[in-house]
Amino acid sequence: MIKIFTASQTKTIDLFTIENEPISSIDLMERAARVCTEFILKQFPSRNKFVVFAGTGNNGGDGYAIARQLLALGKEVVVYCIHLNKNFSNDASINLQRLKETDGAELHDIYDEMNLPRFLADEIGIDAILGSGINKKVDGPLSRIIKKINQYNLTIVSIDIPSGLFTESNSENDMESVIRSTYTLTFSNPFLSFLFPENHGYVGDFHTLDIGLHVAIIENMKTQNYCIEECDIVLKRRDKFSHKGNFGHALLIAGSYGMMGASVLAAKACLQTGVGLLSVHCPSKGYSIIQTAVPEAMANIDRDEKIWTELPSLSKYNAIGIGPGIGIHSKTKSILLKLIKSVKLPLVIDADGLNLMAQHKKILASLPSNSILTPHPGEFDRLFGNHENHFQRVETQKSMSLKYNIIIVLKGAHTCISLPDGSCYFNMNGNPAMATGGSGDVLTGIILALLAQNYSPKEAAINGFVIHGKAGGEAYKNFHTFASGDIIKHINIKKHEN
Repeated sequence: MIKIFTASQTKTIDLFTIENEPISSIDLMERAARVCTEFILKQFPSRNKFVVFAGTGNNGGDGYAIARQLLALGKEVVVYCIHLNKNFSNDASINLQRLKETDGAELHDIYDEMNLPRFLADEIGIDAILGSGINKKVDGPLSRIIKKINQYNLTIVSIDIPSGLFTESNSENDMESVIRSTYTLTFSNPFLSFLFPENHGYVGDFHTLDIGLHVAIIENMKTQNYCIEECDIVLKRRDKFSHKGNFGHALLIAGSYGMMGASVLAAKACLQTGVGLLSVHCPSKGYSIIQTAVPEAMANIDRDEKIWTELPSLSKYNAIGIGPGIGIHSKTKSILLKLIKSVKLPLVIDADGLNLMAQHKKILASLPSNSILTPHPGEFDRLFGNHENHFQRVETQKSMSLKYNIIIVLKGAHTCISLPDGSCYFNMNGNPAMATGGSGDVLTGIILALLAQNYSPKEAAINGFVIHGKAGGEAYKNFHTFASGDIIKHINIKKHEN
C-alpha cells in the first residue's frame, strides 16, 4: 500500500531523511538524479540527444545533476537555464557550477520565450523547471516559456511533477501554463493530482522511484489517501474440508428484457470469485437465459415477464447485489426503494440500481450501513450532482461516504474507493481495454461474492476492485481490446490466498 502525501508532507519527509539518515541535501539530490538518469536511459536506450529545462530552485538542481550524469555517459545534452528569479537555491547553484565544469556542457540562459530555439522531434526533453512546492498558477514570462515548449510536442520527462501542476486540486490553475509530459518521475510516493483523468495530458505515465527516503517517517506520516496494488490484498485460504455452505449464499437481482447479458456477466463473475451458492432473481422471460448461460446459478423468477417487480424471501442470503440491467421502470424503482428500506444487510448497488436511486435521492439516507455503491462518473453525477472535474468528484465522494456511512467505488482508470472513515483507496492496475460494456457488471459480481464469503464490506470492496483490475490486466496481455467476459476468464482467486 502506497501512501499519498501532500507537498508539505513530502518536504517534511525529505528534511527528516537528511537529518536522520544522515545525508547532506546535495547528496540526496544526487541520489534522486541518479535514479532518474537510470530510468531515462532504460526508457530511451537508443536516444543520444537530450534537452534539459531547469529552473533556479531544487527541482532545477535535479535537472542540472541529471544533465551532468548524461554527459558523463557520452550523451549530447543542451541545458536551458530558466531564470525564474535572481536567487538560486543552494543545491541548484552547486549543481549548476558542477555542470559548468563538466566537459561538453552546453548551457543557455533563458529569460523569456524569445530565447528558446525550435526543438526537433528526435530530442528528449527533461522538465526540471518547477517542483511540487508551488502554490500559485504560473504567469508572466514563465507561462509563455512553458506554452512555447509545449508547442513542439517533444517527448518530455518531468522530474518530481510537471512544471506548473499543483499536487492536489488544479481547479483554479491555468492548465495552459503546465508542461505536457510524456512521463513523470516522482519520488517514493505519488501526488493526488496524478490520479485524475483531467491531468493525464500533463502527467502522462507516472512512475514512483525509490531514492531511499527514511522508512520511519513514511510509516508514521498520517494520510487518508492510499494507492492499492495487487500485493496488498490477501484472501482467506480454503480449508480442505470446506463445502459450499462455508462460502455464503448470494442473491443477485439483475437483468430485464433485452438486458439479460448484464445478469449473466455479474453471475459468472460472482461464481468465479468463489461464492458458495448464487441465486439470480430475474424476470420470467430471463429464466431460460440464466439457466442456460449460468447453469451453476439458481434462478429466482419474478412474476413479471420483463422487469423486476417483487422481492423474494431474503432470510437465507448472506449478501445481496442489485442493479445490472434491471432497467428504470417505475415498478422497479418502487421495489428497489422497498428493498432498501427493509433490509439490514449491506447492499451492493450498481448500474440501473444507482440510476433509480438518483430519481429518489432521499433514499440514500435509508441505505444499510456500509452498503457499497459502484458508480461510473456519469452515474455518480446523477446521484450527487454535476462536477467540473474528477478532483471535485472525489471530494464529494468522500463527503457522501461520511454523510451516509456507505462505501463508494468510483470507477475509472484509477478507481477510487471512499470509506465512511474518510479514507480513500486508489487502484493502480486498471487498463483502457476495460472501458467496455459489462466491465462494471463483472465488478459487481466479484464484490458480491466476497461479501457473501464474510469479508467485511471494506475488504470486499478493496479486494474486489484489485481482483477486477488484475483480471483485466491479464486479459490485456493477450488482447489489445477484449469483451468483459474475458475479464471473468482471468479471475484467479487462488493467487491471492494467504
